[in-house]
Amino acid sequence: MAANRRPTLADVAREVGVSAKTVSRVLNEDGPASAKTREQVLAAVARLGFQPNLMARNIRVGGPDTTIGLVIPDLGNPFFGAVARSIEDTVRDRGLTLLMGSSADDPDRERALTDKFLARRVSVLMVVPSVGADHAHLKPHRATGLPVVFLDRPGVGLSTDSVVSSNRAGAQAGVTHLINHGHRRIGFVGDLPTKLYTRRERLAGYRAALDEAGLPYDRSLLTNAHDQHGAAIATAELLSLADPPTALFAGNNIVALGVVTELARTKRKGVALVAFDDVPLAEVLEPALTVVAQDPEEIGRAAATTALARLDGDRSRVRTITVPTRLIVRGSGEQQPAPQLLQEG
Repeated sequence: MAANRRPTLADVAREVGVSAKTVSRVLNEDGPASAKTREQVLAAVARLGFQPNLMARNIRVGGPDTTIGLVIPDLGNPFFGAVARSIEDTVRDRGLTLLMGSSADDPDRERALTDKFLARRVSVLMVVPSVGADHAHLKPHRATGLPVVFLDRPGVGLSTDSVVSSNRAGAQAGVTHLINHGHRRIGFVGDLPTKLYTRRERLAGYRAALDEAGLPYDRSLLTNAHDQHGAAIATAELLSLADPPTALFAGNNIVALGVVTELARTKRKGVALVAFDDVPLAEVLEPALTVVAQDPEEIGRAAATTALARLDGDRSRVRTITVPTRLIVRGSGEQQPAPQLLQEG
């Protein structure tokens, strides 16, 4: 057995020369085994330093602690709702129940929620990390075999599995789409300055698209907006500039709604818009909203599948799974700047 690998049930069985089922019977005291076999198994467990995964055992036997704890930032965000639904669909056949709570992107609230889930002896812990959170406190739980999976954003202070979207590549594709339709002044509406991984990656993608096209990175075209109301205000500020942008890139679905609201309120026509992440009823807007769509169902499915594999004894190296985004063309991102603006640019 490799020195850097935690011993498994199969390792104990191999050491004794019996089946894994026999080892399980001895450890769980749920079947016949001779006194000699029991003694040999327990000696091998001590010799190898094997620690039975109680959470995994509960799942296999349908015990009472067959739950997944999921911490998300916002219960009202349809993106996280879709992620949670996909997780639930994936684990249902294994008899797992999903418990969910909202951190409101507050690290203290996130810690309180994870502590509550751990006190309930959840079988899996999944967390969308809050800005400023430190996850080193989860190390002892990981050491006992508890699968921990970070969603949407990597965690801090803990090496474990993560499932994220291709934020940078998706944003770059969205801004490049606007550039390809003739836009040279493209505003960015989102969280600035940003410590959040997803926003930071999307802003990097925005800048990469400008660099690739040889366009300047103009800080006057960057606005700080965290919610729908703030995005509406930020949009008004951008469009009131002496040299306003002809196109906007919204950093997430919530701020996109604020941009759309402000454009509708002022009856501002001809401003192209691409949003990162889809929004409900995007197709019925006028014009319909072009988006860089994430795949929340695949994010949830990948996270759940990874967690189940860990419960089943997968001790391979931790990994980050990146789920691709895709550009959905609907109309708002294909509007071209007015001819006079093209000549001025």
